Amino acid sequence: MKSWRTRVGVGLAVGAAAVAVPLTSTTAFAAGPPGAGWVPVGAGAYPSKAACEASELPSARAGGYNEVWCDDSRRIMPLYYR
Repeated sequence: MKSWRTRVGVGLAVGAAAVAVPLTSTTAFAAGPPGAGWVPVGAGAYPSKAACEASELPSARAGGYNEVWCDDSRRIMPLYYR
């Protein structure tokens, strides 16, 4: 039979772990566009980030924007204009 001191110590350790794990875990997410002022406009599949940005720049300019940023961390790249 274990002593009460051991049982209390183990109980406190388990309780602390039960509180610490949810507080320290975060959800994973893709990095957002660099800086401020970017507007999400959609997503598309492109062979590369450069191809995405070159292809989307005329649409961005037609909409009154000057820059395009494609999030290449996903196969279907989210598109942002600024």
